[in-house]
Amino acid sequence: MRKVIAQRAPGWFHTRTLHQAWYMRRTAVSFVLLFFVMTASARAQAAPDWNALSDETLHTLSDYIKVNTTDPPGNELDAARFLKAILDKEGIEAQILDTAELGHNRANLYARLKGNGSKKAVALVHHMDVVPVAPAFWSVDPFAGVVKDGYVWGRGTLDMKGQGIMHLMAMIALKRSGVPLNRDIVFIGNSDEEFGGDGAVVFVKNHADLLKDVEFLMTEGGENLVVNGKLEYYGVGVSEKQTAWQRIVVTGVPSHGSRPTKQNPVPRLVAALDRIAKYETPLHVLPDVQKFLHDISPQYKGEQRVWLSDVRSAIRIPRARKWLTDNIYWNAILRNTISLTGLQGSNKTNVIPAEASAVMDIRLLWDTDPQTFINTLKRIANDTAVHWVNQIEPKSKLQNPIDTDLFRAIEKASHDRNPNVIVTTPMFTAATDRPTYRKLGIVTYGFDPFLVENEEMHSGMHGNNERLAVSNVGFGLKYLYDVLRYVQ
Repeated sequence: MRKVIAQRAPGWFHTRTLHQAWYMRRTAVSFVLLFFVMTASARAQAAPDWNALSDETLHTLSDYIKVNTTDPPGNELDAARFLKAILDKEGIEAQILDTAELGHNRANLYARLKGNGSKKAVALVHHMDVVPVAPAFWSVDPFAGVVKDGYVWGRGTLDMKGQGIMHLMAMIALKRSGVPLNRDIVFIGNSDEEFGGDGAVVFVKNHADLLKDVEFLMTEGGENLVVNGKLEYYGVGVSEKQTAWQRIVVTGVPSHGSRPTKQNPVPRLVAALDRIAKYETPLHVLPDVQKFLHDISPQYKGEQRVWLSDVRSAIRIPRARKWLTDNIYWNAILRNTISLTGLQGSNKTNVIPAEASAVMDIRLLWDTDPQTFINTLKRIANDTAVHWVNQIEPKSKLQNPIDTDLFRAIEKASHDRNPNVIVTTPMFTAATDRPTYRKLGIVTYGFDPFLVENEEMHSGMHGNNERLAVSNVGFGLKYLYDVLRYVQ
């Protein structure tokens, strides 16, 4: 070896030493550059300060409640301006749309947080209007946005300004934290969901171009069941019932109440209503309902578990049938329902009116043809003097797949929080704007970011003293943020 080395060119050791030094310097520089790149990336994707962001979200929700958008008349333009001001401040361009078509002080809102466009967009949709209140029955001003006793109080906290602010702030949190987005995040505020649904209808008609790249949409219609403080399941709404409200009218001859006549319309109306009220609609198990009840069956024991695991067989057993239909939610998803909700006759005791009428809240399973069902009710009423009037045109049928990236993202985010709690697909018995958007081919899920006690949800939504726990603000914000991260 010595001989071989001695024969090498002069300066070989020096050359090798210089080469090693150069290589070490280059490696050191590479590590320094990598460190700065990683540090810059970490800064660009800084995790949100969840405590500060939750406080900001709470105050934003409180201020949003103060914008009175009771429908009618709606006044959603005021809400759209409120939201646009926040989005503008965050550098997210927002547009106020459809003011002419929707009417005085009404509007839709649209904004988009851009990603790299490698995947299709996901939309977050809420309605800006709220239902009327009876202030005398509230313990706080329903439009003051009061925060006390661990709750933020006010009309819309549950339906659905609370969710709207979660949509807004989760999108803002993604932008601030620098999370890489493969999908654009679209933010939409609609008018008039609570009364006629015109906001979504007009938006889809006028702005289909803004939705052409949207693959997924989330809005109300999910239900996370919490009973006595225990979370029973996370619910993603993939279907909902059709609304087929009816007004029925009987006309007669007005006269003095002291001299009864056969032309009094009230008895004829009451007789027809009695026949309708006694009609028991048949039980009918849809595939998604079968799946949902099967999913929750392990939470029960004995024969009840068996019944839920195969509800199609169970409804043929009288005892099982009674147990299932005693649950007002299960009863509603197992059949078409009719609720007689209003009567009108004379406005004076001693006057036989010229007209008597009633209204019915009819909700149909998604595979039911509305006109066929109304024809059945006409036969049951069995009186040609009864005239039927559609109060609202049924929306298109709603059903969505669950084998999607968004459903898997919701499952992951849910199991991050509660690994042993199932994610299932309860049918929504009320109505949303989802069918309007579904017509464009968009997968539309009902997603609720909150964990609200079941009794509190039913008494507060459209009821008195509507409120949302402050703890739910922080929970819902990060839950939705994670869903949006995971779907990327």
